[in-house]
Amino acid sequence: MGRLIKFLIYILCLGFIGLVAYAYVGPFFGADFSAPKSEIREPVVLDVN
Repeated sequence: MGRLIKFLIYILCLGFIGLVAYAYVGPFFGADFSAPKSEIREPVVLDVN
């Protein structure tokens, strides 16, 4: 049981390191993580008595 938990901890650590590496190296390979930059306008109708 202890070996299984240790294995899962190793897998989680490797996954976290891989995710951080992808976040830093991804833009060099064409991955774009920036948010879309477009203005959105919607009319708002207020119900005034």
